[in-house]
Amino acid sequence: MSNDQAVPESGGRRHGGRYIYEELRKQILTLKLKPGAPLDEVSLATQFGLSRSPVRDALARLVTEGLVTILPNRTLLVTPFEIEEFPTYVSALDLIQRAVTRLAALQRTDEEMLQIRATEDAYMRAIAEGDFQSMTELNKALHLDIARAGKNPYLTDCYEKLLGEGQRLLHLQLDYIVNSGSTTRLGRDHEDIVEAIAAKDADAAEQAAHEHTMLFQRRFLDFMQQNLTAPVRVY
Repeated sequence: MSNDQAVPESGGRRHGGRYIYEELRKQILTLKLKPGAPLDEVSLATQFGLSRSPVRDALARLVTEGLVTILPNRTLLVTPFEIEEFPTYVSALDLIQRAVTRLAALQRTDEEMLQIRATEDAYMRAIAEGDFQSMTELNKALHLDIARAGKNPYLTDCYEKLLGEGQRLLHLQLDYIVNSGSTTRLGRDHEDIVEAIAAKDADAAEQAAHEHTMLFQRRFLDFMQQNLTAPVRVY
């Protein structure tokens, strides 16, 4: 493993496995650890100044989140991007996102609405600060607040997995949007969804969720057109 991958900050020994998990996860989501990069327990243990056991625990947790993949020969690597699967991913995201958002409009409590607005406010602060890591984490947190307000744990579990898989794609988009000077549009990403849930308008909430997914898709395709030569078709 190269020296620019998974370099620990001070205090890694004190924090143990939790620190390793958080540091590796951050580096994967922000693409400091590139898709497809190999992950070696021995090298990571040396770099973090810890035994292999907490490293193994951290990697196992990242595997459950879909951020690390175990190959048949037991090699570990950062889960690659499968660009050709993007249309299938978007279809699944659209279906689940519409369902959980509709349920939130029907089921949410006043306390849950306050939590949704609080997370949205935190997301807006991250936009103002240009903090990509916080933006991706808070985007996921906001959508999970919405899903939990819908009170269907089966849908929420599926949704959380989809959101986790999409975080690296979202980071690429946010980086591209901010650097292209289009940050004013980011502030309105969730406005229609949140207001429809507040109004308990299920139809409007579902439509806003669908439009939000389509915005995610358009931004990703815009990013691809600007940064890659091979076109991606969406069926």
